[in-house]
Amino acid sequence: MRFLKLCFAWLSATAVAAVTGSVVQTQFNLGAIAALGAPVPWDERLATTLHDLAGFAPLYAAIVGAGFLVAFVLAALLVRAWPARRTLLYALSGIASVITTIVLMNALLPVVGIGATRWASGIAALGAAGGLGGCTFAVLTLRRHPGMAWRR
Repeated sequence: MRFLKLCFAWLSATAVAAVTGSVVQTQFNLGAIAALGAPVPWDERLATTLHDLAGFAPLYAAIVGAGFLVAFVLAALLVRAWPARRTLLYALSGIASVITTIVLMNALLPVVGIGATRWASGIAALGAAGGLGGCTFAVLTLRRHPGMAWRR
């Protein structure tokens, strides 16, 4: 049962980070197009966002999910030493995982794989999406015991 709960939490955290990250990268790319002077109306932003959720988000989820596997195991080890900082440690591990993955991809690929990572603000926004995924994992894997106060 515990294994299934961990799998569900990991999948949920990956989905949250991938969906949020996909929306972020789409808006950064559309912002760059708008900065060139091309009109980008709201209906086009919505259509492009939905298109990227269907096309980009699944691949991005695979990348994020692989990073989360490593990051959450390391975070779990740190949580043993600092249980009161549980949510913070999982959030930081999600941020670190996504940023590390982006930096490695940009260094190893001949082109920038994710357009939003051309800017530090785009990397930070995608990292924040990873942090949201880490928080999701922390909340979903929290062990609740009857009569105990809700732990951080």
